[in-house]
Amino acid sequence: MIIGLTGGIASGKSTVSAMLKERGYPVIDADIIAREAVDPGQEAYEKIVQAFGEEILHEDKSIDRKKLGSVIFNDKAKRQILNEIVHPAVRKEMKRQAHEYKESGYQTVIMDIPLLIESNLLHMVDKVLLVYVPRSLQLERLMKRDGSQREEAESRIASQLPIDEKKSYADAIIYNEGTIEKTEQQLDALLVQLGASK
Repeated sequence: MIIGLTGGIASGKSTVSAMLKERGYPVIDADIIAREAVDPGQEAYEKIVQAFGEEILHEDKSIDRKKLGSVIFNDKAKRQILNEIVHPAVRKEMKRQAHEYKESGYQTVIMDIPLLIESNLLHMVDKVLLVYVPRSLQLERLMKRDGSQREEAESRIASQLPIDEKKSYADAIIYNEGTIEKTEQQLDALLVQLGASK
């Protein structure tokens, strides 16, 4: 079984991901794979340089994420081009890792995908586990975490599907506004409910 772990920005998904690792579940992290997919020498890297030019590179030829981010941030067409390069590479690697874990005998694999719903990746998972906090708490945590201004934090939250809308896609929800212990208790109960076994 593949469980897709998702949430909203600053909802505590990384905390839950770490708890799952502690419990011995293999976790495939989409963000890490996306970063590695654009390393020099990777196919996606070559395509990005072809599409956006060498001005988005650091001296050492690695991709300057800030520069690339500023190029695509306000340009939907360019963002689309980047996504069409990166997403297939990430999906392919996630499938490869999941297959490897299954071959090694794991019964349950966790795919940690922040934009699981927004990126139409529901077909890659059997169950969806959502880490939920109310939007007001999301905003407060994001501002505290990144030291960002309200406006900046608001626009980052707005770039994702509203967390309340994500609930309808979830097979199980962790309400993460309480203590770490409460979150752990919910996680353990939900893993049983979802039929997750190692």
